[in-house]
Amino acid sequence: MTKRGMFFKMQINSLVRRRSRMMSALLAIAIGATVVLGMTAVSFDIPRQMGREFRNYGANMILTASGSDARMSLEDAREASKVIPPEFLFGMTPYRYEIVRINMQGYTVAGTDFNQARSTSPYWNVTGEYPSGEEEILIGFDIAEFTKLSAGSAITVTGRATSGARFSRGMKVSGIVRTGGAEDGFIFMRLDTLEYLMGDSGIADVVEVSVVAETSALRALINDIAAASSKISPQIVKRVAQSEASVLSRLRSLFFLVTLIVLALTIFCVGTTMTTVVLERRKEIGLKKALGADNKMIAAEFLCEGLLLGCAGGLLGVALGYFFARAVSMSVFGREMSLGWYLPPMAILVSIAVTIIACLLPVRRAVDVEPAVVLRGE
Repeated sequence: MTKRGMFFKMQINSLVRRRSRMMSALLAIAIGATVVLGMTAVSFDIPRQMGREFRNYGANMILTASGSDARMSLEDAREASKVIPPEFLFGMTPYRYEIVRINMQGYTVAGTDFNQARSTSPYWNVTGEYPSGEEEILIGFDIAEFTKLSAGSAITVTGRATSGARFSRGMKVSGIVRTGGAEDGFIFMRLDTLEYLMGDSGIADVVEVSVVAETSALRALINDIAAASSKISPQIVKRVAQSEASVLSRLRSLFFLVTLIVLALTIFCVGTTMTTVVLERRKEIGLKKALGADNKMIAAEFLCEGLLLGCAGGLLGVALGYFFARAVSMSVFGREMSLGWYLPPMAILVSIAVTIIACLLPVRRAVDVEPAVVLRGE
């Protein structure tokens, strides 16, 4: 048998003889690797998962006309939005604002696509139903309170078309929308209905866009859209984007803190176990030194044991960490987690590094053993 083979055989035998203690160290390393892989996987996957959850709070980007143009072409907005990768685009809703009158009182009416509005503004609280027909509208809560209208009420909307001609049309209130924001003071109708009343089409004042992306990626998309179209001015909705960035930052900090605490406990547990092993093997270490083993050989022996423990614990932790991360993702977000190929090797390397660090103090105690003192039984 070669010298190297004999060395590894001694390491395996040493681990087997003290399997009860080594199992506690192995379990600590596996738990550490499980938390490292699970928390890191969830942390990297948070932007994708939380990005979709945050879309419930409204759009994070708006498109308006650039320069002195009062309104934008919907076709220009659609062309500009092609810069956004389809997998990032959650919803895109145009809004056109005009002034109409109900019982001689002026109100702002917003023409929009209600199917898209449900995607970009899911926080709308609608009492009644969303408009489905051409002659149905939503009215804001403040307007409903002022006019004493309710879902099912019939009203007459009057106004002036783009050409200057007057129009008058009977409409039915299909629902009352309440958000606690500006929407409570608006009337909402289908965009094609408003275009028919105004006598023109294909224009909008603003387009709300929901994009599943972090603030940095969102800013990059803003720059790409601005470069792609000189007619469109993209802007970030700061209150939404800043809230997203703040929450994501705090979640990542929490995951990082939990991971550090678990790794510190792992180092403590492994270090304590290895220190106990060194104390139990003091006579063995003294005998080896008396037979000619130097400090490097003694240190290599214990570090090799730590390396084997780190590899075994890391592999076990990777298997457990995958199920841990998957369980967290499903219970919190209700969706599957994507595990990067680089995460398992990283978790194993971290396990090895943590184990080696934990072994440094026990190794120092091992090399400090004096053969003469130990062999005399002192």
